[in-house]
Amino acid sequence: MSAPRQLAFDLGHRSAFGRGDFLVSAANADAVAWIDRWPDWPGRALVIAGPAGCGKTHLVHAFQERSGARLVAHTEMARPDRLAGDGALAVDDAAAADEDALLHLCNLQRERGGTLLLTAERAPARWGVRLPDLGSRLSAMPVAEVTAPDDALLAAVLVKQFADRQLAITPEVVTFLAARIERSFAAAAAAARALDDAAMALGRVPSIPLAREVLTMAQTHAEAEAADANLEAKQ
Repeated sequence: MSAPRQLAFDLGHRSAFGRGDFLVSAANADAVAWIDRWPDWPGRALVIAGPAGCGKTHLVHAFQERSGARLVAHTEMARPDRLAGDGALAVDDAAAADEDALLHLCNLQRERGGTLLLTAERAPARWGVRLPDLGSRLSAMPVAEVTAPDDALLAAVLVKQFADRQLAITPEVVTFLAARIERSFAAAAAAARALDDAAMALGRVPSIPLAREVLTMAQTHAEAEAADANLEAKQ
């Protein structure tokens, strides 16, 4: 059997937070450019907005590597004064944070000369902010939109996932999966893990037929879970 052909995609590659290659495409290029500009951000603040699974976490880790930022969840903001400082700070899921706490943190970081990165699934204009002062602070921040992975990025992420597992894969299998899974980093990781597990358990070489079986099983499982959830909701 001949060796799988080398997979090549027209993407930029960069090391990121010591855990593999960070892949740059049109889906995240604007956010990457903003991270590269740090600390030259207007008002020393930035919002990265994008749907779940689009790679915001990867971008935050790249920012941490560059700036030494501390990452905090919105649930950790009961005492903003203990978080703020003259360094960099990243708040995950900032749209869900308590508005008073977030406003206090924004003000403190600005006063102390620190940098603030906020992440959310939507841009601040769509958060439905109640506090006028917080709305004003957020509207002054630049927003870097991250979209769901495009075809090239999703395929490259699949290739990276299989490479991390030392699993030989053909371009045909990658193309097959990329066309059928949810367009997210999480879905790519799950697909690679499921195919790897199936190939090992069955003693089979990863192939389109095996990938089809894996996806069918995953779909069946998801439908069964949805049916169980609906049944419980009706009871």
